[in-house]
Amino acid sequence: MSGAEQHRAGTRHLLVPAAILAVAALLIALVLWMRPVEQSEPAVTAVPTGPAAQSSNLPHPSEVALPDLSTAERRDAEDLLAEGPVDAPVVMVVFTDYQCPYCARWSHETLPELRDYVERGELRIEWRDVNVYGEDSERAARASLAAAIQGEHTAYHQALFAGGEIRGASGLTEQALIDLADELGLDTQQFTEDLRSEQVARTISENAAEGLELGAVTTPSFVIGGVPSVGAQPTEHFLAQIDEALEKAGP
Repeated sequence: MSGAEQHRAGTRHLLVPAAILAVAALLIALVLWMRPVEQSEPAVTAVPTGPAAQSSNLPHPSEVALPDLSTAERRDAEDLLAEGPVDAPVVMVVFTDYQCPYCARWSHETLPELRDYVERGELRIEWRDVNVYGEDSERAARASLAAAIQGEHTAYHQALFAGGEIRGASGLTEQALIDLADELGLDTQQFTEDLRSEQVARTISENAAEGLELGAVTTPSFVIGGVPSVGAQPTEHFLAQIDEALEKAGP
């Protein structure tokens, strides 16, 4: 039996009430409204018309109650796409895509600093690949899980985002992903079996569906201590949010 068949999917289908989804969608819009737009980041803006277009009709972000999305946390000891102790006081769920340039930049610039919290046992990071960019993203996500089965998710994830850049389509073919596993010293025969396995494909599909159900249609998106956050914001934003979640969690 291969590692994929031995691997337990560890996924739970979240039945998020419609009201929570609606609030989450509103929150995402408000977070994006508050977020400063970087010159290098393209923005797509819908221009509303009529009375609804008046900003005075919108509640200020501080007046909107943040939804508690702590149900997104699994805290499953057998979740291979996670790092940090199961009983860490704070869990960060990361919704990402291997063709998302902002995910690559965030993984390169911010993730290393967050791993200090992981090493201290204060933070657990749980990864969900939502694959909004399509087939190449889904294949890369399966490859990252295949690497995780051999205990090398972190190394493989970093290699896919080497230098804070995404790989082109030629770097996300099946053979290119197998070659990368070989470069990292993985058992390529086992890796290839797991990459192609139905169990791995099912787990990745369920992870993506869960993210989309929670409204994570923009990557990267996060749930930190139950609180949603959108975009590759400055590192200080994440440090402050984790510190606040740790304070709420108590000793």
